[in-house]
Amino acid sequence: MKSKLEYIWLDGYEPTPLMRSKTKVVENFSGKVEDCPIWSFDGSSTNQAPGGSSDLLLKPVSVFPDPARKNGYLVISEVLNSDGTPHKSNARATIDDDDHDFWFGFEQEYVLWDIDHHTPLGFPAPGYFPAPQGPYYCSVGAEYIVGREIANKHLDLCIEAGLNIEGINAEVMKGQWEYQIFAKGAKAAGDQVWAARYLLERIGEEYGVRINLDPKPVKGDWNGSGMHANFSNTVLRTCGSKETYDKICKAFEPLHSDHIAVYGDGNERRLTGRHETQSIHSFSYGVSDRGASIRIPIATVEKGYKGWLEDRRPASNADPYKVASRIIKTVKTAKL
Repeated sequence: MKSKLEYIWLDGYEPTPLMRSKTKVVENFSGKVEDCPIWSFDGSSTNQAPGGSSDLLLKPVSVFPDPARKNGYLVISEVLNSDGTPHKSNARATIDDDDHDFWFGFEQEYVLWDIDHHTPLGFPAPGYFPAPQGPYYCSVGAEYIVGREIANKHLDLCIEAGLNIEGINAEVMKGQWEYQIFAKGAKAAGDQVWAARYLLERIGEEYGVRINLDPKPVKGDWNGSGMHANFSNTVLRTCGSKETYDKICKAFEPLHSDHIAVYGDGNERRLTGRHETQSIHSFSYGVSDRGASIRIPIATVEKGYKGWLEDRRPASNADPYKVASRIIKTVKTAKL
């Protein structure tokens, strides 16, 4: 039996890489990542190699059933140089979490974008806005909700693909939605976020709708879009110590600019100190504080400081590999 393997990778465009994909047809595929062959592509067409030496390699790292394609699979792939070393655009290879001690839950916000009017769905026309935000978050009813069929279809496809999607909800701005992805292991979490983004983009193709990941797609008194990163390791899950949590949170402050550098292009338009954000120029942390850079969830405190932290700074267009890599590096600088 023939199977269709959709190789998915990140290109070399900066500051925000784009997803690329192409299909390989194989015989008698087992469904296991170790049986996905390494493949090549033209890096000169993806801003990853010069034309005179353009062959780069795709190394499969995760495979998921493709729920929208008969005998299809989604193959998340790392980009390697022709000698097998990680390409400079390969952020996944920078993650230092081989023991899967770090767990990540990414809250991916996005806006459904009308490509004819260049506005969010539900915004009548350029320059004309719906009623101010307030009634749209987790709302019900045609006056407030747009795109539910897209969000629901995405949820169904993610579940069918075996992704660990934990929920969806309408967000604060009209036409804005969120889904949550969780995985044990930073690399696995990043793989699942990219697979979920890919499935959502494909649904957008069907509906003629762009999936807008801009951190601040509409100017004015509207929330931006983020990708809050919930994270823990064994220490955070078991320490039972406020002092340890404080020490880890404080380790982030001197490295704030290093985090912002990889937390998404255009994030300064979102991190203003308004709309549930801290200013991009400041760092803070606090219990149940959605205006802080790092939030200590109340559930963590109620469990005696055994739980996780939420970094609220990453933008919706951030690369989850880069976010996870930077968070792990910072946590490991804390003298615990």
